[in-house]
Amino acid sequence: MKKFALAIALLFSVVASQAQTKSAQSTSDDSKDDQESLGKAYFSQIMGVALSATSNMKLFHFVYDWIGTPYHFGGSSRRGIDCSAFTKELYSEVFNLDIKRNSRDIFSMVNPVGKDELKEGDLVFFKIHSRSISHVGIYLGNNKFAHASSRGVAISSLDDAYYSRFFYKGGRLLASFKDEFKGSASTGSNDMGDDVDESKN
Repeated sequence: MKKFALAIALLFSVVASQAQTKSAQSTSDDSKDDQESLGKAYFSQIMGVALSATSNMKLFHFVYDWIGTPYHFGGSSRRGIDCSAFTKELYSEVFNLDIKRNSRDIFSMVNPVGKDELKEGDLVFFKIHSRSISHVGIYLGNNKFAHASSRGVAISSLDDAYYSRFFYKGGRLLASFKDEFKGSASTGSNDMGDDVDESKN
């Protein structure tokens, strides 16, 4: 009888312990969900982009971290960076993809898409005072894109008259390049970026 009572007590103890563990895990999961929701609300507000449940938070963290970095033609560091170097750095850090170094070469790696087909993480190309592609940025959503402009790393709108005027095409990295470049060591061109000073005079 004592053994039976002891077995019952032990069973209740195990069940209670499992219930507490599940409750703790559930609380932890809820806490993570709450933090992510707060993060999305924060980035939505400061970037003017409505983040969805599938939004890549790493992308928005990266952009936020670089906002305000000075522009420097040919630069590729926190001291100064140009548009193609910023795009290359973002794709490396956020998507683990090693893309080429200047905007025209990057365009050769994409499948062109129209402005109304753009998705988060796509590329946007511009011909600013040039017959060839001279500027590149990363699409964030709601017609907003991140780029290293002549005023530094910033978020701008494709609806802005200036960028709307010089917009060329959107682009989505071709699957063949994703397979080729994913996780590879940097083997891209060492050419300096080719973006132009695109300040609004």
